[in-house]
Order: sequence, then C-alpha cells, then structure tokens
Amino acid sequence: MKNLSQFITILCFMFLISCKNKQEGEFHQAYPVLTVTSAPAEIKESYSASIRGRQDIEIYPQVSGTIFRLCVQEGEKVKKGETLFVIDPVPYQAALRTATANVHAAQAQVETARLTYESKQELFRENVISEYELSTARNALSVANAGLEQAQAQEVNARNSLSYTEVKSPSDGIVGILPYRTGALVNPSMAQPLTTVSDNSQMYVYFSMTENRLRALIRQYGSPDETIKQMPSIELQLNDGSIYEENGHIESISGVINQQTGTVSVRSVFPNENRMLFSGGIGNVVIPYKMDDVIVIPQSATYELQDKVFAYKVQENGKLSAVQLQIEKLNDGTDYIVRSGLRPGDRIVSEGVGLLQDGMEILVKETEKQ
Repeated sequence: MKNLSQFITILCFMFLISCKNKQEGEFHQAYPVLTVTSAPAEIKESYSASIRGRQDIEIYPQVSGTIFRLCVQEGEKVKKGETLFVIDPVPYQAALRTATANVHAAQAQVETARLTYESKQELFRENVISEYELSTARNALSVANAGLEQAQAQEVNARNSLSYTEVKSPSDGIVGILPYRTGALVNPSMAQPLTTVSDNSQMYVYFSMTENRLRALIRQYGSPDETIKQMPSIELQLNDGSIYEENGHIESISGVINQQTGTVSVRSVFPNENRMLFSGGIGNVVIPYKMDDVIVIPQSATYELQDKVFAYKVQENGKLSAVQLQIEKLNDGTDYIVRSGLRPGDRIVSEGVGLLQDGMEILVKETEKQ
C-alpha cells in the first residue's frame, strides 16, 4: 500500500513538471521580428481597368445598290482611304454622263442667250428695239446662267454619288465582321453596318482613382495638368497575370468625382502596334510612386480590432506592447504604409500576430529589416 502511494506521488510530480515545461515552451515561443526602417521607396499600386479601342467606326454606304466587290477580309489591317467595298457603279456612271450632257446643253443655251443679248444691246443703241425687248434678252441670259449652275450642281452630285460607290476606310484600323457579301442590296438607312473599322493602334485603358489618392498626386506635382505631364510611365497587367510589354501614360483625368463611388475616372494610353490588346478586355493598371522617408510593413505584421489596425512592438525585455497604427492601404494586397504609430528602429512581430496578446514575452526568432 505504501509503495502504491509513492508510485502515485511520483506520477503526479512528473505530470506537474510536464505541464510546467509545456507552459514555459508556449510562453517563450519564438516569433519572427523585423526592425522598422524609414527610407525612400518606389511603391506600385494597381487599379482595375477596362481596355477600349481608340475608336470603332461603323461603316455605312452613302448610296444604294448591290455590292459589286469585296476588297478586304475580316480582321485585315487597313489604312485610311483604302477601299473596303465597291457598289455596282453602272447606274451612277450613267447618271454622271447624263449630268455632264446637261451641263453641255446648258452651256450652249447660255452662249446663245449671251449672243442674243449682245445683239439686242447693239440694236437698242441704234434705237431699233425698245427697252422692253432688251430687258427680255437680259432676263433670258440670267435664266440660262441659272440653268447652267443647276446643271453643274447636278453633275457634282452625280460625280460624288459615283465616288461613293467605292466605300473607303475613314481611318487606319482593323476590319470587323463582314455580314454582307457580293450581290447583297445595301442602302444608307439599313440597320446593320457594312462592317466596323476599329482603330486599335493605340488603346485607351480606363480606371478609377480615389479622391484622396488624386489629391495626394496633385499636391505632389502642383496641379492636375502637371500631374499628367510628370507622372511616370505606367504598366498594364493583363487578365492572365502577365505584364504587357509596352508602357503607357496617363492622358486625361476627369474633373468630376463620382458621387456614388467617390472615385475619379482616369484615361491612359498604351501603344498596340503588335495588336496584343483587344477592345473590351480587362486588366490592372500598375502605377509607380516615389515616396521619401516612408515606413512600409507587411500586412501579416498587423491585426484588426474594432476597425482599428494594431501591431505588436517588441520591448527590450522581450515583452509585447500593442500599438495602434495609422496606415494607408496599398493595392498590392501585401503591404501597408505606416503614417503614425511606429518609428524607425522599432521592432515588431512580422508573422503570427493572431496568436499573441499584449504583455506576452516571446523569443526573437530572427531579425529582419523593413
């Protein structure tokens, strides 16, 4: 019985020792710690963006008729003034010949009326005819001149109509879908265009920026116009995560703040000579910012409590002190800019802060500089 009592006592003693060791292991668990530094930094922020062609022009015929010839293929690159379609020109050629003949006839009538008027003037000077007959001849010449001008205007219209049988591209671009083929009857009032020419040599990339960020940029550069001029080149991250090979620049900033979102619309331009960008696509605009003497820490070094952001500062004795931070979120989703709450030289826990409490004592696993 005595041996049993001693055995139980030994077991209890060993259990207490193991619990104490376990508590001490938890109490002195090592955590990674970084030393906060302040230095100039280039920070990249990304903004969701939509990609649009510079302009998409719907092509409609200016005259009626049947398509005589297709001169391009879908997706073909065309230059300004290049012929896309030819509408049957025969009726318009005949109309032009008729209009030209009418001009010739009107010119003959004008010449006849002029000769008559000049003859009447001579007879009037010799008092052979009355002033009435002279006025009649003068009026006949005016009517003939008016007829000539009308015939010439009709000739111009006929010539223009004939030129419109060749439907030309109004700009450089890419030919879209061709819903009409040779023999199709087309007219200026039809609902569906002959095709669309998209000018994609440069692409407009639209994104929105918060009012606070825009004001910070304006304070940095002096004015919206100077912001546009001095902003560095920007990058475009495509929807598949790759970075577009050409850099772009900001071209315009809207002067109106969206009351619902509190953002300002910004338009940037990217070259697209290799036709890698497509109108209607999406991506992210990446903008670099150069900032002087800023503190940047990883988001993993912070935790939130009641909509406030905190970090654990490591004291000299190894104990933790929770400090509230004033931060600015970066769109990269990994870092914060610290505006207040930390100073260069402070040490903070960089990972695992969700397991810690204010006043705990830890072991420093490693020291990093941020």
